[in-house]
Amino acid sequence: MNRLFGSKNSTPKPTLQGAMSNLDTHIESLDVKLSKINAELTQHQQKLSKMRDGPGKTAIRQKALKLLQRRKQLEAQKDQLEQQSFNMEQADMMTTNLKNVMTTVDAMKTTNKTLKQQYGKIDIDKIERLQDEMADLMEMGNEIQESLGRAYDVPEDVDEAELDAELEALGEEVEFEASLGEGEVPAFMKDEVPAFVDESPVSNKVKEAAG
Repeated sequence: MNRLFGSKNSTPKPTLQGAMSNLDTHIESLDVKLSKINAELTQHQQKLSKMRDGPGKTAIRQKALKLLQRRKQLEAQKDQLEQQSFNMEQADMMTTNLKNVMTTVDAMKTTNKTLKQQYGKIDIDKIERLQDEMADLMEMGNEIQESLGRAYDVPEDVDEAELDAELEALGEEVEFEASLGEGEVPAFMKDEVPAFVDESPVSNKVKEAAG
């Protein structure tokens, strides 16, 4: 049956990340080969510098030339793979950016839909009426505060000179009565002494002795 109709290929499709990983692995292997060639070239160069001209030196020189040719081939291959890897990185970056853009667009669509639903429940006229009522209440509150803070029986046109003269007269009266007897209540304060205040014990004893 599989030969007639074929079978479904279960092999997973290659991904960009997988391809990039394979390229990086290949480039690393080329670096190892190039390091080995460079080490061999260094050895051949050291030998050539110590040898005299002859068949042995010629043979080593030929080996060194082949290694140089091989190094150039590997370097060219490495450059190609690095360019491919760079292109894949750019493609991967563009794919990631595109996914981010699509995610942002979907989020904006959802937010826009939600905002429309929420704003559809708001009555602008009710909000304006509420603002008007709030303004009226604030104005009423200010009027109440002004009314409560109003002063009573305070003449607006008070003459400061008269107040100074009255204050000076009170001071002279206090000094005069103080010269008559210390501890006596000034005349202008006698009316303010409460009638229910009991007399001091000393005055009561004086009255009993007199009696």
